[in-house]
Amino acid sequence: MIAKPNCSSTDSSALRCIQDLLCNSSVVLNLSEAEMEEFCLNQDEYLEKYLGPRRSPVFLPVCITYLLIFLVGAVGNILTCFVIARNKVMRTPTNFYLFSLAVSDLLVLLLGMPLELYEMWSNYPFLFGKGGCYFKTFLFETVCFASILNVTALSLERYIAVVHPLRAKYVVTRTHAKRVILSVWSVSVLCAIPNTSLHGIFTLPLPKGKGVGALSTSATCMLVKPRWMYNLIIQITTLLFFLLPMLTISVLYLLIGMQLKREKMLHVLEAKASLGQDSYSNVRSQQQKTRRQQVTKMLFVLVVMFGICWAPFHTDRLMWSFLDHKSSEHMKIFQIYEYVHVISGVFFYLSSAVNPILYNLMSTRFREMFKEVMCHHKWRPVPRKRSLSMTRVTVRSTLSDVPPCNGTVTTEGEDCDMAECQENKTSL
Repeated sequence: MIAKPNCSSTDSSALRCIQDLLCNSSVVLNLSEAEMEEFCLNQDEYLEKYLGPRRSPVFLPVCITYLLIFLVGAVGNILTCFVIARNKVMRTPTNFYLFSLAVSDLLVLLLGMPLELYEMWSNYPFLFGKGGCYFKTFLFETVCFASILNVTALSLERYIAVVHPLRAKYVVTRTHAKRVILSVWSVSVLCAIPNTSLHGIFTLPLPKGKGVGALSTSATCMLVKPRWMYNLIIQITTLLFFLLPMLTISVLYLLIGMQLKREKMLHVLEAKASLGQDSYSNVRSQQQKTRRQQVTKMLFVLVVMFGICWAPFHTDRLMWSFLDHKSSEHMKIFQIYEYVHVISGVFFYLSSAVNPILYNLMSTRFREMFKEVMCHHKWRPVPRKRSLSMTRVTVRSTLSDVPPCNGTVTTEGEDCDMAECQENKTSL
């Protein structure tokens, strides 16, 4: 039983409101002390109490950072897609996976980033309805799964091409790459449905004593189903779509590195045995090995950057799933979580912009074709000097080796018509 106050005293507006309620028995009959405090809050104060500030306090610096990432990522990924789609020499199994990865990055930048910036600027009300909420959640989940599966498939393709080159002629083909990419996106779409179904539009009910219904201005896209279901899904998907794939990729690249080291030692022994008697076939074979090593090195850097950029994102999700949202003891952890959430967002979008930069830095052919598109001049291969030194060969590193003429053999294949293969050789 709440003691009646001195009804003649005056204080702040909130206290005066509570005092008025306590002095008016007809209104305060069924209100607890907490409900009276809510009754005395204005609408903005009530919304902020339960939903937080309408605009994120870090909106301006995050917005500037996101816009810079957007410009670099959108231009870079569009160029990547254009270069691979336009030039026949770039249509290799490896580059098909890079094309798929660029598409997922563009979806994030063109659709996901504007939605997140809008929410940071105005956290509520969510103006796009239940369909927009489903779309936003579905997009992020699908892209999250598709990206890691693309990188895993790309790493497996490199493993087969380097460690099992004979099998690669029949397994690592353009047709096979297209089927794998289609499967990757199909699995991603199906696995995105469970988490999407748990979300919806949440609205705050009116404070007790002010009527029945909900505040339309409080509409928020958030979790509306039991939290244990969400926690279970997040923990399972983090295991299946991040931890296990990254472990698999690490093992694959360890095996690739061991194979490349063996090949390098074998080449040194062959070079000593030949005593400088270089034939065309020996030089050609060494060029292929060097290209393969350069491609693998670039893809290894891509995978490392992918892991670095996506680790904060999954840490963010796991922290949110493990936090007890009803416990006041976790307030300090929630404050730390807010910083983790901001950092994870920056790295999440950075992962969508960094790949084209890597292609430009580490692939001569991508760099030349990017220049062709941006400068509007016909791309021509750099003429090779007569010297066949290995320094010159390593400089001509590229993501795409000679494409097969029949469209089925891998990047290491040589099954071409003589005239067409000779044209391809000169382009290298």
